[in-house]
Amino acid sequence: MVLILIVGLAVDHWPFAFDRSIILGLRAWGGPSWLPKVATDVTALGGGIVLTIVVVLVAGLLIVQRLWLTAVAIVASSISGNIVVELVKLHVARPRPDIVEHLVAVTHMSFPSGHSANSAIVYLTLAGLASQVTEHRATRAYLLVVAILLVGAIGCSRVYLGVHWPSDVLAGWSFGTLWALAWWLATARARRAIGGERHAFGTPPNPHTQL
Repeated sequence: MVLILIVGLAVDHWPFAFDRSIILGLRAWGGPSWLPKVATDVTALGGGIVLTIVVVLVAGLLIVQRLWLTAVAIVASSISGNIVVELVKLHVARPRPDIVEHLVAVTHMSFPSGHSANSAIVYLTLAGLASQVTEHRATRAYLLVVAILLVGAIGCSRVYLGVHWPSDVLAGWSFGTLWALAWWLATARARRAIGGERHAFGTPPNPHTQL
């Protein structure tokens, strides 16, 4: 949190040249007529309502499967990560880009991108923790690739829509990825410490897995 706060204060006082160039270049290009609508729909996948629904549904599924540790980790990671992002936003107080028209309504400060950070926190944590309770390698790879593509698309949509500087998005991606990795490591250690998740909570252990 300290590092991202320092970076945020720096870019607020000394903005990067590429920030302006990328936003102005994207707006000059414009893209096909359908792209603004697609970008708006994609960016909604990183919004608070959608992410909350995803976390609740996945946590519910995990609880039904008696994967309590994974469910708690996903909820805790999402809530705590969002709190950190909001605290950094308040302390840095970087204004939104004002060099192009915003294609969607926005409020709050700009750094880091909440959509980029929170989508990385949620989707990458989901993919990472799912890899710990999923036996099939192809399934684990698929979930990780989908999460990366989704997080990437959400971040890019924020810049295209003119509501975030590219450095906001890069910071959000970086923080969210590190946050997800930290929770992946912590959950893996906790699972080993309790001798397997389902076994610890009363389900007979499967000799072929350590879930």
